[in-house]
Amino acid sequence: MRPVFQARVYRGLSTLALGATLLLSLQACVPLMVGGTVAGALMASDRRTLGSQTDDAAIELKATGRATKITGDRGRVAVSSYNRMVLLTGEVADEKMKAEVQKQIETLPGIKAIENDLVIAPVSSVGVRSNDALITGRVKAAIIDTHDLYVNAFKVHTDRSVVYLMGRVTEREAKLAGEVARNAASKINKVVLLFEYIDEDEAKKFIPKQAEDKEKPAAAGAKAAPVPAANSEPSAQPKADANAPAKPAAPKEAPEK
Repeated sequence: MRPVFQARVYRGLSTLALGATLLLSLQACVPLMVGGTVAGALMASDRRTLGSQTDDAAIELKATGRATKITGDRGRVAVSSYNRMVLLTGEVADEKMKAEVQKQIETLPGIKAIENDLVIAPVSSVGVRSNDALITGRVKAAIIDTHDLYVNAFKVHTDRSVVYLMGRVTEREAKLAGEVARNAASKINKVVLLFEYIDEDEAKKFIPKQAEDKEKPAAAGAKAAPVPAANSEPSAQPKADANAPAKPAAPKEAPEK
C-alpha cells in the first residue's frame, strides 16, 4: 500500500481550564500511572522499522546542525523526523533564510518529504518553549488515557502552541487522535496532523500483547466441572463464576464535528 503523507489542521479550543502544571515525561519503557492507567501496559511497539528509527535520529541530528549554521543567533529551527518525513518548526529572520534552511536539509539522503512550518518572527522565549513542552506532555497523557490509541504510534511536537502529530496510523486513529490532542489542554492554537496512513489489518500487527490479553476470556484458568460417578445423583448445574472478567465494551467512535 502506498503511504500517504497528509497534513490536516484542527483549531484548538480555548474553553478548557488548565489543571495542575505537572510536566509529564513519557518514555516507552517506563510504566507511568496516568488517570489510573499504567502507561507501560498500553504502549504499542514503534511502527517504524529499526532502520527507519536510526535514520530519523541521524536526520534530526544532521539537519539541526545545518540549520544552526544558517540561522546563527537570528533564528531557531526544531527538526522532527518520523519514518524519514521531516517537520521544520521555529523562527527565522526572513523568507530567504527559511528557503535556505529547507534547501540545505532536503539534500540529506533518505528524506521522503519536508513540511516547512518555519515562521518569520523573533526567536521565541524560554517561557514560550516551556509552555510548549507542557502541552506536549498533556497531549501524550491524553493519548495514553484514550482507548484504542497507543502513544508509541505517535510523535508529538509542540511549537508556539501549535501541536503536531506524526506517525503511521489508520484513518480512524488519526481522527480520534486529532480530537484528543485538541482537547488535551487550553491555549492550543491548532493541531496539525502529519500522518502516513495504513490500513486496520496492518495496525493490528502492532497492538501490544497486554492489550490483546484483555480481549481474551480467561478460560485457560477455569476449572472443569466435575464428572458425576456412576449410579450417583446428578450434580447441580455449576453456577457462573462471578469473578470471571466481563467482555470489554466496543470502543466508542469519536463524535463528528
